[in-house]
Amino acid sequence: MRDGRAEVGAAAPVQTQAFDVVVIGGGPAGMAAAMAAHKAGARVAIVEREQHLGGILRQCIHPGFGLSHFKQELTGPEYAQRFIDQVRETDIALFLDSMVIGIDRGSDAPCASDVEAHTVMLMSPTGMLRLTGRAVVLAMGCRERTRSEIKIPGSRPAGVFTAGLAQRYINIENLKPGSRAVILGSGDIGLIMARRCTLEGISVEGVYELMPYANGLRRNVKNCLDDFGIPLHLSTTVTRVIGHDRVEAVEVSQVDERLAPIPGTERVVPCDTLLLSVGLIPENELSVAAGVELDPRTRGAVVDQSLQTGVPGIFACGNVLHVHDLADNVTTESERAGAAAAAHALETGAGVAADCELTVSPAGIAGYALPGRITAVALTKLSFRVRRPVDAARVRILAGDEEMFAGKVRPFKPSVMESFPLPVKVIQRALDLGVNEIVLSVDPVEEG
Repeated sequence: MRDGRAEVGAAAPVQTQAFDVVVIGGGPAGMAAAMAAHKAGARVAIVEREQHLGGILRQCIHPGFGLSHFKQELTGPEYAQRFIDQVRETDIALFLDSMVIGIDRGSDAPCASDVEAHTVMLMSPTGMLRLTGRAVVLAMGCRERTRSEIKIPGSRPAGVFTAGLAQRYINIENLKPGSRAVILGSGDIGLIMARRCTLEGISVEGVYELMPYANGLRRNVKNCLDDFGIPLHLSTTVTRVIGHDRVEAVEVSQVDERLAPIPGTERVVPCDTLLLSVGLIPENELSVAAGVELDPRTRGAVVDQSLQTGVPGIFACGNVLHVHDLADNVTTESERAGAAAAAHALETGAGVAADCELTVSPAGIAGYALPGRITAVALTKLSFRVRRPVDAARVRILAGDEEMFAGKVRPFKPSVMESFPLPVKVIQRALDLGVNEIVLSVDPVEEG
């Protein structure tokens, strides 16, 4: 300072605001977590990089939401609006159009309580802001896998979109991505976009799926493809993009049991648009920077039964944790995370030593098991997906050489996330055996 005036070029101090719980993400997961934390008595903030709350649901104008949570069928915007209205009726602080650039931990950071805080740095329309809180909930959702990530050969013309981007163009921007489309991948968004394109007058030449089965929900295969006469080609993939300035055609080939293209099965499908529905990846760049351990199977955080990561005070929920098939399930899970974050922040459930430390691992055809750790002898909800469809399989819980639980024989599909409660007595029995790992195994059963 010189003569009471700031020197030219001096950096302005970063404004700091203190909260109990900071939720990163304003989609269905973030809003549900924030509302649960608020109801538990915490002072809550939501940071959302878009200008509006609602996340991906704003562009999901099809019905099918709310059947379990609200007991009625809603569209995506209707489902989101119910939570937006609830959030705006509270004193939850909203930081919209704001991008989180880092999460740090420091005991000298001020927060709503006198305990160690996490610091969330963000860029907002007003400049740099610092939010502090004892708990942070990660609810950033996921992103779509792109062409470069699946390495489709060929030229690089205009007309190649992820299915979600095309959905945004049509439903929000009122733009038509093309006139004649091929869809690669039979995930739910690809199936839904096949129907949406047809309704908008875009000819859909077909949906091509690498695997020998559809990856989307059965109801979407029926409602979006069968009802509109759109062909589904299984064990087939796009092996080349053809075109210079704009996509002119794609080459498709059948694949063998090792998913390798079969020579001689190539054929050219004329089109001007290629939509990719080839998987979702949790947005965990912030998680990694904060020191959160990721599960290589889910590509989401490793959490315990309260959805707390290995970093105390950081929780994860929704699609940033593992990809869900239903928004209703996202809401239920995120409410658990928000309530647990509030308990940690307000110390109603924090500071208690862990009762146990058990690792949960998948086996058989189970693709993953969540939570990855059990730290309390309490009723625990286990979630998992299978890697391939089976007509008859049994879920078993193993501890060492002992079978602790065996479910009924029934069919399983990769498109459906499964969950069931793990009883307290099973966890206690595992501890009595002196093991440090519980195995969730899904084993096919020979019928007859």
